[in-house]
Amino acid sequence: MALLLRWLVRLVSVAVALTVAVVLAAWWIGSRSIPDYDAEWTVPGLAAPVEIVRNTAAVPHIFGQTDADVFYGLGVAHAQDRLWQMLMMRRTAQGQLSELFGEPTLQIDDLIRRLDVYQLATDSVAVLEPETLAALEAYAAGVNAWLRLVGEEALGRGAPELFLFEPDIAPWRPADSVAVTFMMALQVAFHHEDEVLRARLSLALDDPDRLRDLMPDAPGAGVAEIAGLTDYRGLFDSALPRFAETGTAPRHPLHPNVLGRTGAGASNVFAATPARAAASGALLANDPHLGLTAPSIWYLARLELETGGVIGATIPGMPVILAGRSERLAWGITSAYLDDIDLYVEELNPDDVTQYRTPDGWAEFRTDRRVIEVAGAEPVTITRRWTENGPVIPGSHYGFGTVTPPGHVMAMAWTALTDENTSIQTGLRLMRAGTIEEALEAGEDFVAPAQNLMLASADGRIAMQVIGHMPWRMTAHQTQARMPSPGWIDTNRWQGVTQYFANPTFLDPESGILGNTNNKTVDRDFPLHVSFAWGDTQRITRLTRLMEARDVHTRDSFIEAQLDTVSAAARNILPLVARDLWFTGETAAAGTPERRRQRALALLAEWNGEMNEHLPEPLIYAAWMRELQQRLIRDEIGPLADEFQSVEPIFLERVFRDIGGASAWCDVAPSTAEETCTDIARLALDDALQALEERYGSDLESWRWGAAHEARHDHPVLGQTRLFSWLVNIRQPTSGGDFTLNRGATPGTMPDPFLNIHAAGYRGVYDFADPDSSVFVIATGQSGNPLSRHYDDLGELWRRGDYIPMSLDPELARAGNIGVTVLTPQE
Repeated sequence: MALLLRWLVRLVSVAVALTVAVVLAAWWIGSRSIPDYDAEWTVPGLAAPVEIVRNTAAVPHIFGQTDADVFYGLGVAHAQDRLWQMLMMRRTAQGQLSELFGEPTLQIDDLIRRLDVYQLATDSVAVLEPETLAALEAYAAGVNAWLRLVGEEALGRGAPELFLFEPDIAPWRPADSVAVTFMMALQVAFHHEDEVLRARLSLALDDPDRLRDLMPDAPGAGVAEIAGLTDYRGLFDSALPRFAETGTAPRHPLHPNVLGRTGAGASNVFAATPARAAASGALLANDPHLGLTAPSIWYLARLELETGGVIGATIPGMPVILAGRSERLAWGITSAYLDDIDLYVEELNPDDVTQYRTPDGWAEFRTDRRVIEVAGAEPVTITRRWTENGPVIPGSHYGFGTVTPPGHVMAMAWTALTDENTSIQTGLRLMRAGTIEEALEAGEDFVAPAQNLMLASADGRIAMQVIGHMPWRMTAHQTQARMPSPGWIDTNRWQGVTQYFANPTFLDPESGILGNTNNKTVDRDFPLHVSFAWGDTQRITRLTRLMEARDVHTRDSFIEAQLDTVSAAARNILPLVARDLWFTGETAAAGTPERRRQRALALLAEWNGEMNEHLPEPLIYAAWMRELQQRLIRDEIGPLADEFQSVEPIFLERVFRDIGGASAWCDVAPSTAEETCTDIARLALDDALQALEERYGSDLESWRWGAAHEARHDHPVLGQTRLFSWLVNIRQPTSGGDFTLNRGATPGTMPDPFLNIHAAGYRGVYDFADPDSSVFVIATGQSGNPLSRHYDDLGELWRRGDYIPMSLDPELARAGNIGVTVLTPQE
C-alpha cells in the first residue's frame, strides 16, 4: 500500500510538473509577441530615422523628418500593438472569416461579399488625392516592415492568436485602410433595420397611431445650439409574410449587441467659445460610443507632422486621428443619424427570374458568382445580383425575408456602396488643417457613415458640420424612406446625392455653446430631409441643463458633464409611472409582495435619477421599466415584442400621458377586464422585484446597479471559449445607463439584460487656454496582446472616470517614456 501511495504521489507530481512546464512554455512562446518598445530596427522604405517614443501609458509619440516617415512609424506602432485586430478587420472586409472560423461566420462573409466591400475599397484608391495615397502607402509600408521583422526575428508571430490560427498574412495595402472605413460605416448603419422593423410593426398593428407610439419621431425642431404613414400592405399586390409566421428576426452577426433602435451608434460632443470659458480659451469634449471589445477599437497616438503635432484617437488600420487636437484645432465626432440607406422591394419577372421590374420595363440583373472557402466544410458558391438601386440581399439577412412579398427580392441602396469613397481623405486633411474654414472644407470628401463633426480652434471659434453624402429623395416617395418601397416606382428612387453645402452647418453660435448627443439637429422637408430616426431624445436634455447651469465653463466642468450619470429619462418617466402607486395604501405585512413593493417605491421616491453603480435604485428602476414595456406591448404584437428589448422613453411617456390615445396599450387585448395603466405598472413592478430577488437576494437595500451593469469587454474570437475567456475578457462594474451622458447601453435580453455593452470607448477633453492640460483615455489599454500589462491598464482609469494628459510637448513624452523604438533606414 505504501509503495502504491508513493507511486501515486510521483505520478501526480510528474503530471503537475508537466502541466506547469506546458503552461510556462506556452506563456514564454506567446510572450514573444509582446513587442520590445526599447529597440532599434533597420527597415526599408524610410527617408530618415523615425523615433517612436512611448509614454507611461504606452501611447506612441512618433517623430520623423517627413509626413511619410511619420505615417510609416504609425503603421509599425499599430502592427506592434494591434496586429490581430487589424488582420481580422481586413479579413471581415474581404469576406474571408470562414476560411479561419468555419460555418459560424458564413453569414457575415455572405453579406460582405454581396455588398462587395473590398472591391469598392480597392476601386476607391484610384480616386484619392496623391497626398492621401502617399500617406496610405507609407502607412502600409510601416505595417509590412513589422510583418517582415516578426518573421525574420521570430517575434512570436506578431500576436498570440496567430499561434491558434495560422492564416497566410498578405502585405498590407492602401485598399485595406480604405476598407476599414467601410467596416466602420457598417458598424453604425441601422436605417435598413429600422425600415424592416417599422414595416413588420405596421403589419402587426391595425391602428397607425399605435405605430407612432412604439416607433415615435423625435419631438421638436432640433437642437444644436444650446441655450400620417403609408400602409405597408397597400404597396404590393401579392400577399406579405406575417410577422408571427417568421418569428423574431435574429440580429445580424455584424451587430452582436442587441441594442434596439438606439444601438447603431451613440456619442457626445460639445464645445464652448472663449466667451463661455473661464480661462478664455475654446473648449471641446468628445466621447464616441461603440460596442465594447477587448482590446478597444480605439488606439491613442501622437504624430509630429510637418504642419505640427496632432494627438488623439486612431483606429488601427487607418493612419488618421479621428478625434483629437493639433496646436490650432480640436475636433470630435458623433453619429449624425442621417438616413443614408433605403430598401427597395424589386419585382421579379414571373416569366424570367433573371429579370426585375424597372420604371422602363424589365431589366436583367447584373450577376456574378463567388466562392467562399469554409474551414472544415465544403466551399459555398453564392450568386450575387445587382439592380439599378443596389445589391440584392437575401431574406436571411436583417430579417429582410419577413417583409419581402413572394416573387420579389430586396435590394439595398447605401451611400457607402460607391467606388469613390474618399472618407479617409477627410481625416488626413483635418490633421493638417489650421482653421475652421480648412476643416469644414475637408469634410466635403467624407462619404459615409455620416457624422457630426464638431470643431474648436485656438482663435476661439467653434462649429458643427454634418459630413457625409445625403441621398436626394423626391417629395412623392411612397414611404418617405421609413419602410421598404417598390423599386420600380420612379419617385421612390434616389436622384443622386445632395451637394455638400446642403448639409446642416452650425457656426459660431450666439450662445457660445454647441452640443450633440445624437439628438435631432434639424427638421427639414424633402429633398433636404435628414432623418426620422435619431439616436437620442433624453441625453440632450441633461446636456442642455448642465451647459446652461454655468455662465462659464472649464475643462473640469466639461469632464463633469462627460461623466454625468443622471438619467433624464428616469426623472421624467418615473413620476408618471409611479404617481398612483407612491404613498398609497396601508403598510403591508412583512415578507409579502406588497411590502416588498412598498419598500421599492420608498427607495425610488427618494432617488434623484443617478445611475450610480453603488445604488439599488437604478437596478429596480431599469428592471421595472423593462418589464413594464414588455407587458404593454406583448399582447398586441406577440413575438415581435422581442425586437423592443431596449426601453423607449417616449413610448412610455406617450402611454402614461395618454398622448393620442396611447393609454390603449395598457388594456390587455385578450382579457375581458379593462386594465388601467396603474394596474400594469403595479404588475410590472412585482414582476421585476421577483426576478431581482431570485438573482440578488431578498434584501433590496443590498442590491447594486454595478453588479448587473458590468462593462463587458470581450475578445471577439477567444472571448467565447472557456479555455481563454478568463484571460482575454475584461469585466468592470460601471455606473451610467441607456440614457445618461456617461452612457452604458444595455442589451435588454436575458440572461443578463443590464450588462454595459456599448459605451464611450474613447473620451477626450481639449482646452485651448492650456492645451497641455487636455486629457484623454480609452476603455482598455493600448496593447491587443492579452499577455501584455498594457492590455487593460487604462481600463480602471476609464471605469473611475480618470484620464491621462494629452500633451504635444515632446520633452514630456520623453521624460516619462517606457521605451523608444528607433527605425533606421536600410541602406
